Amino acid sequence: MKKFFALVLALAMTASLAACGGSSTPAASGSSSSPSSADGAAPSGVEDGVLTVAMECGYAPYNWSQPDDSNNAVPIRDTNEYANGYDVMMAKKLCEANGWKLEIVRLEWESLVPAVQSGAVDAVIAGQSMTAERAEQVDFAGPYLFASIICLTKADSAFANAKGISDLAGGSCTSQQGTIWYETCLPQIEGADIRTAAESAPAMLMALETGAVDFVCTDMPTAQGAMVAYPDFKLLNFSGSGDDFTVSDEDVNIGISVMKGNTVLKDAMNSVLSGMTTDDFNDLMAQAVAVQPIGA
Repeated sequence: MKKFFALVLALAMTASLAACGGSSTPAASGSSSSPSSADGAAPSGVEDGVLTVAMECGYAPYNWSQPDDSNNAVPIRDTNEYANGYDVMMAKKLCEANGWKLEIVRLEWESLVPAVQSGAVDAVIAGQSMTAERAEQVDFAGPYLFASIICLTKADSAFANAKGISDLAGGSCTSQQGTIWYETCLPQIEGADIRTAAESAPAMLMALETGAVDFVCTDMPTAQGAMVAYPDFKLLNFSGSGDDFTVSDEDVNIGISVMKGNTVLKDAMNSVLSGMTTDDFNDLMAQAVAVQPIGA
């Protein structure tokens, strides 16, 4: 397992160089795809009938890890653990519709895009916003979910009765690094004391639970999952208040990353997603929240 993560790290570093004009590298051992084909088009990655999907396996209710296969969880490659959550459930739907087998790979958040760029994995299904910046690095299938932006605080916090983002002024806050929550939303709170970004969603939630910050910014599904694990949290939804975060569609549209130019895989996924409605997405998310382990 250590060798696998070392290899992914090397791929991630090389992918960063490639973005700045460096040369590309071959796919990781065991991958079902490679960075380019002879005619310059990206391979689908599923020629072998296996869809290799990367996610954090620690971002409930989108995805989490668990010790057994209860609730139809899927094995995580090179581990004795299993993955479940909304992303896993969606990946299974995509595989069932296209006749693929599903393989889950656990990676850190910052390694997800480099992994799909390098061909180490076929796709990333991990609650990623379909931002213009990411779209320069990967192609997106979807959306496969629409996620509104909210805040979480403690029920006994001085900010528990906030009616809009202006009521959060002066409070200390954080969110997960590399997300629009941290980079786009928190700076909109005038006078907010924005602390260092958390490395992961669980770390963000722990910062709130331990009192390191007064509130955090996240999306509705993450908040719904957090409320299961932390019943002392209070959800602050400012939608319709006139004093809410200003976000674009790309910030709340959640998509699936595939390699640039991989139209075969993107189209195969979109053929499934296009037949699903917002209610379908929300119903599946409700299923994920319902089976989420308390500690996830």
